Amino acid sequence: AWLDPGSAMEALRAAGRAVLRSPRLARHGLGLRRRRKPPESWADMQEPLLEGMCFTLKYLGMTLVEKPKGEDMAAAAIRRIVATARVGARKFQKVILTVSPRGISLQDADTKEMVENISIYRISYCTTDKLQNKVFAYVAQSQESGALECHAFLSPKKKIAQAVTLTVAQAFQMALDLWEATHAGR
Repeated sequence: AWLDPGSAMEALRAAGRAVLRSPRLARHGLGLRRRRKPPESWADMQEPLLEGMCFTLKYLGMTLVEKPKGEDMAAAAIRRIVATARVGARKFQKVILTVSPRGISLQDADTKEMVENISIYRISYCTTDKLQNKVFAYVAQSQESGALECHAFLSPKKKIAQAVTLTVAQAFQMALDLWEATHAGR
């Protein structure tokens, strides 16, 4: 769910501290392997977010949805995905989900093969489920069919799922800021 601007900054700072403390998160840009000291606060994370913030998650699956956003719609979609995932006795695909102002990219964690690249402009909603609090999900319009798809991912911890959601929210804000800056002169 989206946060109002007043409480969003404190939530972003808290999630940023959780992200920076998490040893499981891959802290690298898209193909850039340079090492540097992590930022002191979430507000200082604009530069790393421009390169892409990476999270290692397990892909649970996808389901079609009728509405582009809404807490009830997302909760129902996540329930369907989790129920389907529990029935199948398959191993979940481990992916590296990279969030940037350009969008979300998914890369297979084992083969490093690009799975999907979703433009920020095609994403209509993202959330951490209230009941399945380790599940992060986003809704995006399919580039091929135009259908609305809800994709769900399992994170190792609740705080990581929240951090992914807040990072996507910050990426939306940065994409808007960049768009406004480029169109301000017109």
